[in-house]
Amino acid sequence: MAESRHRVLVIACGALVRELRAVLDQFGAGDVGLAIDVEYLPAPLHNRPERIPAAVREVVERRGVSYDRVVLGYADCGTGGRLDALADELGFTRLPGAHCYEFLAGSDVFESLHDAEPGTFYLTDYLARYFEPLVIGGLGLDRHPELRDLYFGNYRQLCFLSQTDDPALLAAARAAAERLGLEFVHRPTGLAPLTAVTADLVGVPVLVRR
Repeated sequence: MAESRHRVLVIACGALVRELRAVLDQFGAGDVGLAIDVEYLPAPLHNRPERIPAAVREVVERRGVSYDRVVLGYADCGTGGRLDALADELGFTRLPGAHCYEFLAGSDVFESLHDAEPGTFYLTDYLARYFEPLVIGGLGLDRHPELRDLYFGNYRQLCFLSQTDDPALLAAARAAAERLGLEFVHRPTGLAPLTAVTADLVGVPVLVRR
């Protein structure tokens, strides 16, 4: 008779597809009695964070009953505490922090970066890859470039928090900083911070494979 495995459903932001897949692949879930499934919600929900809790609720109510545990691959992400209220109501947990920059960099690192320069605009690999449609197009700067200083006038630098060593993304991030008229800073994070908090979230009881 096959051994029963603890089934975990991760409901995650579509902006984390590459990173979360890479992290989960490290866990060797079959060796630790875990079966982990992931459903990704559309990344553009970040432009309408008030809609994220309802989208999460729909997935939990549709799929959650089939799992032993449901966890959320989101931080607060601009929902103003509504994801935490939903988590308390439905009994799941989420990634720590106010936004993805914090759990990708690690809370201590992000706090030090923020304290050193509060006027920082952050990019991740995903945002560097899709900077034009998400930032330029999303804010309407492709149609109204004169709004750049209105949106970014209080920022001093752009900090690229890179999860991979990709020269093309590094070049894209530098170009983004120039486009916004900001000083460029690069802080490689790798996947270690996300790996640590995800392992804790899904309940991996062994050291993550490197």
